[in-house]
Amino acid sequence: MHVGNARYVKREDLPETIPVFPLTGALLLPAGQLPLNIFEPRYLAMFDAALAGERLIGMVQPALSEPGEGSRPALAPVGCIGRITSFAETGDGRYIASLTGVCRFRVMDEVGEGHPFRTVSFMPFMSDLSSEDDEAAVDRQELLRVFRAYLDANKLEADWESVERAGNRTLVNSLSMMSPFGAAEKQALLEAPDLKTRADTLIAITEILLASGYGDSDTVLQ
Repeated sequence: MHVGNARYVKREDLPETIPVFPLTGALLLPAGQLPLNIFEPRYLAMFDAALAGERLIGMVQPALSEPGEGSRPALAPVGCIGRITSFAETGDGRYIASLTGVCRFRVMDEVGEGHPFRTVSFMPFMSDLSSEDDEAAVDRQELLRVFRAYLDANKLEADWESVERAGNRTLVNSLSMMSPFGAAEKQALLEAPDLKTRADTLIAITEILLASGYGDSDTVLQ
């Protein structure tokens, strides 16, 4: 997998530890693009450290059932490593950045002190680095049917030319990331063991949402 000017194909290509950005509702998947607006001092410091080093940050949601202590919520067991692939600093000191997903990871232990952000040791999902997902196993027609039904229900438009050009892996992961689902649903999409399961999960959740009468929006999806 190529991400920026780096290549990650084996465990040794990744560091032993990564800084993590706990953010509820954020979903990053391999090869996906996640824009971020950074303004909290501890996360500005985290980006400074990442830019000076491996340029890698772990996106992870706070745990849904474990409160943790104080300002350090327990972390969900699985997150996704992102590489900083675009970066700009605003006049008021914020960072506007974009992460490109490298691979999912399982949180092992929280390590390191002496800096304001959190760092963990991790186990990467090696299957993400090999890109061996069986794209042919995805029911593309059913996925597009449900996606179109969701757009119609919400009065949304999509760039169908781009959708038709996208491979199944790009399509499933992009739709998962842009989905309006809650934290639990996004974690389920992240933790899906393979591309087919993620696609099936995405279809099922979207159908539940449609059955609940979710709608009335005026956004254009690009």
